[in-house]
Amino acid sequence: MAKSLAAQLEEAAPPCAEASPSNYLLKDHPDENKWADCVHCGMCLESCPTYLETGKEQHSPRGRVHLIKSVAEGQISVNEQFADPVFQCLDCRACTTACPADVDVGGLIEEARGQVRQALPLKGWKGAVSGFFLKGLFPHPNRMQTVGSFLKLYQKSGLQSAVRKTGALKIMPPHLADMEAIMPEIKKPVQKKFKDYKFVPAEGQTKARVAMLTGCIMDVMFSDINESTINVLTHNGNDVEIPKKQTCCGALHVHAGDRDMGRKLAKQNIEAFEDAEKVVVNAAGCGCALKEYPELFKDDPVWKEKAEVFSEKVQDISKYLYDTGYEKPKSEINKKITYHDACHLAHGQGVRHEPRQLLNDIPGVEYTEMANSDTCCGSAGIYNITNPQMAGAVLDRKMENVPEEVEMISMGNPGCMLQMAMGVQKHGRRSEIVHTVQLLDWAYQKDKKAMESTTGKG
Repeated sequence: MAKSLAAQLEEAAPPCAEASPSNYLLKDHPDENKWADCVHCGMCLESCPTYLETGKEQHSPRGRVHLIKSVAEGQISVNEQFADPVFQCLDCRACTTACPADVDVGGLIEEARGQVRQALPLKGWKGAVSGFFLKGLFPHPNRMQTVGSFLKLYQKSGLQSAVRKTGALKIMPPHLADMEAIMPEIKKPVQKKFKDYKFVPAEGQTKARVAMLTGCIMDVMFSDINESTINVLTHNGNDVEIPKKQTCCGALHVHAGDRDMGRKLAKQNIEAFEDAEKVVVNAAGCGCALKEYPELFKDDPVWKEKAEVFSEKVQDISKYLYDTGYEKPKSEINKKITYHDACHLAHGQGVRHEPRQLLNDIPGVEYTEMANSDTCCGSAGIYNITNPQMAGAVLDRKMENVPEEVEMISMGNPGCMLQMAMGVQKHGRRSEIVHTVQLLDWAYQKDKKAMESTTGKG
């Protein structure tokens, strides 16, 4: 006979030696209002990537909610058995979309991770590596740009070619070797390219002024997408400000359970964008993190109010263009294209129609809808590095839904782009991975060339 839900969860996280009214004795404990409406109906099960792979209740949304609630009730403790299902979650938010009661499982997971990392901080080499990247690197644009310079040198000097030819990558863990194989071409960050600009002026008449989050990883690995974003915004009459004091959005820190660092970065960004009317973001994970800043300050009324004002300004680039009206390009991009819904765009921000409309407004695009387009690809921030086996399984399931005939797969998140590029390579596909805003930029560039040719300019 199959074990009951309660029995499976009891095995996953053994009871405490001494039960107490609440086992969350540390700050930032999970909010009981977020689990109060969960009735364990199971509507979330088929939406959960980890449950579909494992079939285990502790790796399902309702199972994780049960565990989090059980700690609060003093039935189990914050231990390694509790930490495993909490950190195995992709935090993709698909369960909240599926839930009839809109239970905020993602919020609960992030709060639970904060408890785990306070009670069980990473030590040894794991702690050192985590500290180096999350505190020593990502929050510091200058250091990130230095890393980008080294990566660019690695690509341009011939070293990358030599490393690949000699088979040196074989000594690396397979998932890291796979990531090296699909590394995009490193270009000059927009923070450097436009460092002398107070703002990048609109083409023609100015209709609005927006501020842009350049991101930490985004501006190093995908600066061409940042540049496309600026091109599209200025083409549509927007002055684009790039605040110099902005920093990493903090998403990776919150996902890792470091809510204190998340708050520190949030405060810096709130102040950096204080005078902005709109904050445009081209990375789904970053945009979702910015919109959820108020959650980090639930116990701080002053900063919570500031965070709420800030979060209302934040919009994904596709939604901003759609809401303000964008010029439809005239030039064709004759490609068969499908679209992948980044989890933190579709489930986290509710942005689904806007990028699809943008694609369909480009002449020549033959659009094909992807089955189960809003299922996770397995990227989930750095999940594909920390949990490569599960991430790979989730990616394989995702690739089964990508139409065979498409030439391009469009999306709105850099992590997804890297993960889907690995999927294309692994499964022998030829589809090119593109950001949705790039396609619009390319069409505009063709429009400009056509006009220059007609007028004799250029």
